[in-house]
Amino acid sequence: MIDPTATVHSQALIEKNVTIGANTRIWAFSHILSDVIIGEDCNICDHTLIESGVKLGDRVTVKSGVYLWTGLIIEDDVFIGPCAAFTNDRRPRSKQYPESYSTILLQTGCSIGANATILPDITIGQWAMIGAGSVVTKNVPAHALVYGNPARIQGFICRCGKSFTAASDHRCSCGLSYRYSLEKNQVVLVD
Repeated sequence: MIDPTATVHSQALIEKNVTIGANTRIWAFSHILSDVIIGEDCNICDHTLIESGVKLGDRVTVKSGVYLWTGLIIEDDVFIGPCAAFTNDRRPRSKQYPESYSTILLQTGCSIGANATILPDITIGQWAMIGAGSVVTKNVPAHALVYGNPARIQGFICRCGKSFTAASDHRCSCGLSYRYSLEKNQVVLVD
């Protein structure tokens, strides 16, 4: 079902049993396979592929050159930069298919930089940010700023996008406060 307020370019290919939410925009040369759910107010740019079974939350941006494979779960407010690559099979071989595909979970508000590669069985935490060109080989905690090959925690990042170090508790100029946990090497938003 395509919501009547959604915009689908005439050169996008939408297969059967696809749900597209209100005010979502699907641009040219996008191919959305069957049984995909796309939330409200999403932006799916040119030259993208969304494979069967993928679910996108609300307000998700998928930039050009991105392919979303079976097993990918994308929560609300996620940004996926141009040509980011996701993998769903740790030991791929031509014409050999696993019984089930690995999962990648992109939690609320996280951002994936251009040309980043995310390996299977990974969770990117809420509001985390993956730097451009990074190779993510393990889970990323909430609010972590990671980059490199392999990607490592280089600091932390507020919901507003400003980075900070985790030397102690932090109050961002936007007004949000965070508490740092040394044993877990993560920050938690303080209410």
